[in-house]
Amino acid sequence: MQTIDLRDLQPNRAELARLIPRAQTDVSVASTVSAELIADVRARGEAALLEQAERLDGVRPDHIRVHADEIARAMRKLDPTVREALEEAISRVRAASKAQIPAGSVTTLAPGAEVVQRWQPIRRVGLYVPGGKAVYPSSVVMNVVPAQVAGVASIALASPAQKEFGGAVHPTILGAAGLLGVDEVYAMGGAGAIGAFAYGVPELSLDPVQLITGPGNVYVAAAKRLVLGVTGIDSEAGPTEILVIADESANPALVAADLISQAEHDELASAVLVTTSESLASAVLEEVERQASTTRHSARVREALTGQQSAVVLVSDMVAAAAFSNAYGPEHLEIQTEQPGIVLDMIENAGAIFLGDHSPVSLGDYIAGSNHVLPTGGQSMFSSGLGAYTFLRPQQIIRYDRAALQAVEGRLVALARAEDLPAHGDAVSVRFPG
Repeated sequence: MQTIDLRDLQPNRAELARLIPRAQTDVSVASTVSAELIADVRARGEAALLEQAERLDGVRPDHIRVHADEIARAMRKLDPTVREALEEAISRVRAASKAQIPAGSVTTLAPGAEVVQRWQPIRRVGLYVPGGKAVYPSSVVMNVVPAQVAGVASIALASPAQKEFGGAVHPTILGAAGLLGVDEVYAMGGAGAIGAFAYGVPELSLDPVQLITGPGNVYVAAAKRLVLGVTGIDSEAGPTEILVIADESANPALVAADLISQAEHDELASAVLVTTSESLASAVLEEVERQASTTRHSARVREALTGQQSAVVLVSDMVAAAAFSNAYGPEHLEIQTEQPGIVLDMIENAGAIFLGDHSPVSLGDYIAGSNHVLPTGGQSMFSSGLGAYTFLRPQQIIRYDRAALQAVEGRLVALARAEDLPAHGDAVSVRFPG
């Protein structure tokens, strides 16, 4: 891992942004290919999805829409320990998601003058569960549970066809869907799946959705950008990130293990250690070398950790560490310091924050109760992770009686005339002739 020494510098936010190690992934470079795949699905529907699976996933599914009996069979065949783990994850994520539902309220501004705030669930959503280098039943849980808690009535799920299973969706994905009662599942992946969600596929009885959520590769991210406006999206998720803030009290073996755990995802995964301790940095690098050599995906881990997106960053104090983290805006932030609460108080931007030695990121990936669909690439500076609130729309209901409207008529007419929109005022005055 490269080392970036900032101890003798006092960079401002703009200078920090230039120093941050990032993977060079430009979603726009995939836009042309993604646009072609989406257009093909719009024009030819199921036939296009079948051909895209054959070409891109290496297998042609027998059918795109998964039969209900396949889902039920996959659920019955789940390994008992995996099923128990999924059920516990579902229970914990459901409990935490319920806490994210805002309460409605009524504001009385004057007698007979009320503004009601309500939160209305989106009716229909499309949830994307990626394939690729790993299997993600946990992503089924993280997407479906908050949608259900929010009250979404119609949920469709897509995951790429798997060559290993003859073109079917991975059985563990199907089993997780079955546990959650999701019976609308499609064997489709990539940009084509995003297009199918956005525009619908009549011959599959796949109706367009109002919101698409879930992570994917750069082509999925590009496709989500392209359909935004036709439908809503959660974010353009990129490669995973972990940033660990640690001081001399941290255990180097634990820090190294946590960095490796996220590097395991992808060669473009980002793993960053920010520390005030040069001795800890050296010890972590030794542990990374030792542990990376024995992990199953060693080659992938080494490429991620030696890439330009990963680094050990030396800073002068915890104020500088927090400033660097805020400029980075990590997807996952771990704080392993003697007084983590003090550091936490300085943190503004992060997708999810893990405090102390016994709260590793992998806990949040599976069974903490938090959601693991989080903003990447610095997007935590202006957006949040997936939650029940993602599937809710705030709506204002305005309820005035005659007396309450008449009480504000003069002021409203004055504002309408000031904006040279007299008909706005007339629409009120007409209710009070004479």
